[in-house]
Amino acid sequence: MDFQQTLPVTALALVLGAQTATAQDLRADALDFFAALPSTTPAVSDNPITDDKIALGKALFFDPRMSASGVFSCNSCHNLATGGDDNLETSIGHGWQKGPRNAPTVLNAVFNEAQFWDGRAADLAEQAKGPVQAGVEMANTPENVVATLNSMPAYQDWFKASFPEEADPVSFDNFAKAIEAYEATLLTPAPFDAWLNGDDNAMTEQQVAGLETFLDAGCVSCHNGINLGGHSYYPFGLIEKPGADVLPEGDKGRFVVTETVDDEYVFRAAPLRNIAVTAPYFHSGKVWDLRVAVEIMASSQLGAELTGEEVGDIVAFLGALTGDVPDVVYPILPAETAATPRPSGEIMVE
Repeated sequence: MDFQQTLPVTALALVLGAQTATAQDLRADALDFFAALPSTTPAVSDNPITDDKIALGKALFFDPRMSASGVFSCNSCHNLATGGDDNLETSIGHGWQKGPRNAPTVLNAVFNEAQFWDGRAADLAEQAKGPVQAGVEMANTPENVVATLNSMPAYQDWFKASFPEEADPVSFDNFAKAIEAYEATLLTPAPFDAWLNGDDNAMTEQQVAGLETFLDAGCVSCHNGINLGGHSYYPFGLIEKPGADVLPEGDKGRFVVTETVDDEYVFRAAPLRNIAVTAPYFHSGKVWDLRVAVEIMASSQLGAELTGEEVGDIVAFLGALTGDVPDVVYPILPAETAATPRPSGEIMVE
């Protein structure tokens, strides 16, 4: 074989070597900001997770009798079949009232530093208590939830198995801890995780280009960590405040929690896993197109005007964050008894 025949092979080897080095460099940069999902259920603070507790939490997550009307369950607003949210601008709750904010996805929510758009709940257990008691959501009371659970012998048995050290295990606190245990299992490994773990073919060329743009444009400054967000708070409109159609003037975000002027229109950075299947976007739920959402973030938060190609690449990368939802078998729930509180459609006045 002469030199002219070997040259193309040598050149090809050099090109492939350069591509490999580039992929390795990009992965090293990405790992400075992100982490792949774990392969096992993460531990949560002050709530040992067991199989019994997960099974109980699953039943409670799907049980509409945890609402005063007997109509709404956790799954109503965090539908596991539709990305862990309800695909509405803002959720519809008790008495068909409309809630104030867009429902975030429950998928991978265990990795958020705090829950809700304003971070008012420290963890998933605290979050689980909120909608149950909110007049526009499930409109129930802790006392009625406990009475409902105690009225069904199967639930009593499941609580005893889940909290064996407690003399009176059926409580509102344990109700929330069981739901937290189940929600901690709702992890969705995505192509991006496989790519972070070394699989160069897990993402397309455009998705890889989108990751580079995501890093270079500065999106990573807010959307980083294992959940690509969900752990820090930023003003919506850091550079340029969007219009009232996207940022309603009446919702001042974290200010309601802290009552600090600097927290007006401050919100938790949205986690981006499964973002491609959880439209509409932002706390207001006013934007249905992911391309438009990316453009708004670029101009409002970064002061950047991305090209159409750059926006398309970022949207492609965000698609690589769509993961595999765990198989869900709908639970068979305990039957009501004569002691089970009857449903009520009465509207609470808060």
